[in-house]
Amino acid sequence: MSRMDRKTSRGNRLGLLLIGLLLIILGGLVIARGARLFPQSFAPANAPLITDSVRSAFVRDHPMLWWMVAGAAIALALLGLRWLLVQGRSQKLSGIRLQRGPTGITEVHTDRVADAMATEVGSQPGVLGASAALVGTNAHPAVRLRMAVAETVPMNAIREQLGGRALPHMRQALETDRVPAVAQVSLESPHPRRAVA
Repeated sequence: MSRMDRKTSRGNRLGLLLIGLLLIILGGLVIARGARLFPQSFAPANAPLITDSVRSAFVRDHPMLWWMVAGAAIALALLGLRWLLVQGRSQKLSGIRLQRGPTGITEVHTDRVADAMATEVGSQPGVLGASAALVGTNAHPAVRLRMAVAETVPMNAIREQLGGRALPHMRQALETDRVPAVAQVSLESPHPRRAVA
């Protein structure tokens, strides 16, 4: 998992935790009020939360309140829209610039490197199909691999092939010592080779 993915996951967990805590607190207050756990002179259970006197006081004495409510609603809507955009953002790399050399900067097209890795992995016995993609950042690339493998193939063989051949070749192509990888392997009955999307 790339750094950006981990950052997004942490943000999701924190946001959901805060929203969950807020809803639990509000729900607990509502239950406590309905169960008459509050002093009835302060929060009677059979009275509405917002009375006519409260509404008229806010309209008369605090006319800016509703503009503040509208602003808060717009801010929440924008935060929700940003969250949705972050979820749909692709972490796929289109190209990686390698270190400068005597002849200039070398740029590697990640699709070709990923396709080469998928072809190498897919050519192994028992692998029914494979696809790969490079994600992350230029400084910290990572690879995501999807494989369809015959049920008869031991996982040790898959790990050895990835760790002993495919990943070293990927590191060599990208001129880096470390390329984190996540492999999603699905076990299937043997059948003709196919592409894995």
